[in-house]
Amino acid sequence: MSTYAGKKAVVTGGTHGMGLATAKALIAGGAEVLVTGLNERNIEAARAELGPAAHVVRSDATDLADIKALAAEAEATLGRIDFVHINAGFAQVEPFDTVDEATYDKTFAVNTKGAFFTVQALLPLLNDDSALVFTTAVADGTGTPGMSTFSGAKAAVRAFAQVLAAELLPRRIRVNVVSPGFIKTPTMGVATVTDEERAQFEKEGRELTPLGRVGTPEEVARAALFLGFEATFTTGIEVAVDGGIAQGLVPLPQ
Repeated sequence: MSTYAGKKAVVTGGTHGMGLATAKALIAGGAEVLVTGLNERNIEAARAELGPAAHVVRSDATDLADIKALAAEAEATLGRIDFVHINAGFAQVEPFDTVDEATYDKTFAVNTKGAFFTVQALLPLLNDDSALVFTTAVADGTGTPGMSTFSGAKAAVRAFAQVLAAELLPRRIRVNVVSPGFIKTPTMGVATVTDEERAQFEKEGRELTPLGRVGTPEEVARAALFLGFEATFTTGIEVAVDGGIAQGLVPLPQ
């Protein structure tokens, strides 16, 4: 299969979950991919799983020096870039009145600051007619209890994407957003989750999702890659991969 033969891509937060699924699909289609991660165990596992077509590097999305180094690594290994998936994220479930400054700062540093400055650093390497896809979340517009900081950070990313889509029109670089709902990843999207909490999130996901199940990382990857390579007349939109949650669908009684 050579769907992405000759293409060069960067996937941040690509060593597990949705980012890893995106990287695997790109490589299966013939692309060369640079993937970032922070957890050393995930980095080593991704190197083994992705093979020689992947350049797996440690990069902290909150550290501007790391972001600068990432851009240098991308230039050295890939040269020009055809697709960037900004997927690195951090979430902590906490009621509004218990959020402290450290959690607030980390949530916005990873999800918002990291996304903004990573794109800024990589932008000179992007080919004209290339594509950017950001990962947000269904929580950026649904008023989900316990997700105040995460929702705010991802809503800011959605706003960045819209402005960037307009600013990059002269270069015909398309900028879009994929917005997952409940997705079966190792953490279910929440940092420091326990096995019991993950099982509870999955149960809630099945109950709250109109399609009656949680999604898979591969389903998010397919949406991101559709926006990146197939939707060539589409820019500035957010595609929900959430089983109907954001649309407020009500299932028929069984």
